[in-house]
Amino acid sequence: MTGVFRLLFGLGLWLAGTAGASAADLKLLTTGAFRPVAEDAVASFEKRTGNKVTMTNDTAGALMRRLRAGEAFDVIVLTSDGLDALADIGTVTGDSITPLARVGIGVAVGLSAPQPDILSVEAFRQTLLKARRIAYMDPASGSTSGNALVQIFQSLGILSDVNRKAVLVRSGSSADAVARGDADIALQQASELRMVPTVRLAGMIPAAIQVYTTYSGAISAETHEPDAAKALLAALADPGLAPLLKRRGLESP
Repeated sequence: MTGVFRLLFGLGLWLAGTAGASAADLKLLTTGAFRPVAEDAVASFEKRTGNKVTMTNDTAGALMRRLRAGEAFDVIVLTSDGLDALADIGTVTGDSITPLARVGIGVAVGLSAPQPDILSVEAFRQTLLKARRIAYMDPASGSTSGNALVQIFQSLGILSDVNRKAVLVRSGSSADAVARGDADIALQQASELRMVPTVRLAGMIPAAIQVYTTYSGAISAETHEPDAAKALLAALADPGLAPLLKRRGLESP
């Protein structure tokens, strides 16, 4: 029995060493809108697989600039249009593109602030006109929501009015400006507004002018860990994440 035990113990150590040696180091690039889900999914993935994931988040436009500058990665989460463009130039493998989630633009206010009237397009328009300061992501940063909001403000005929009292945020969440007292209303994709616990998500902008963005994941064409990268992407696309998506302010694609 002693000899068998030693053999089994030695085999166990060898297998443990092999598993440790085969663990992969992965780099995940993600837009801020998907970051809340990615953080939870990555933690579970690392625990389950033993792989290590370094995650970097930025605006969609900033991620594109980083890739053009030659930044390496294994998996990326980006707008579907952005990934199609990257597939066209061979940065990601086109057949790996996988829809992960979609998210709309929400409205955030302070925890003790009254509920803003955003039930109709005209009510939303009047709410913006009456607001003291409005925080949203700077379109120049490459923010998906920032650029969408500029188009919405133009369609409502209030772009110049909003510009006079805009608090433009270049990174993070525009809700931080509300939390600091620099703005009384923040507009951004709902998942990013939910990341600031000291504000309240008052709801979504009216359906008639709502802009949903679909985020997808893809694998780098130059990854050195293709199997681990596929496993990470599969974890991010797991249908079992639907409750997490909802809790974080996103929807299944």
